[in-house]
Amino acid sequence: MPKQFTLSQHERLKSRKAIEQLFQTGQSFVVYPFKVNYRFLSECGLKFGVSVSRRIFNKATQRNRLKRLIREAYRLQKLPLQKRLEAENTGLHVFFIYTAREVENYDVIFNTVKKIIIRLEKCLHEFHSAGS
Repeated sequence: MPKQFTLSQHERLKSRKAIEQLFQTGQSFVVYPFKVNYRFLSECGLKFGVSVSRRIFNKATQRNRLKRLIREAYRLQKLPLQKRLEAENTGLHVFFIYTAREVENYDVIFNTVKKIIIRLEKCLHEFHSAGS
């Protein structure tokens, strides 16, 4: 059975250097309740990171629950974006920052992640149109 709905360690954006480059040279957009930073790369691969503010959510259990919900929604919906990146021979680093002040339910997070992935696909198309 193929492992298409996974989020393995090599798909996670953990490198401090890569995250700093993403925030310095990448682009961003906002889709409530997220701010999304992304950066297209020449090498193949899709890496994902997520952050929830400690200032807004003081309890670690709240932050961890939100991050778990976001990762789950992303994991289930990333496949079309991943296939498109492979077809275009492009890489992408993407980082989600949760900006809402309350804990949204899973349905809201799932639908918002779907909108974000569609928008990232459009950005990929624009990136290749500008590069050609």
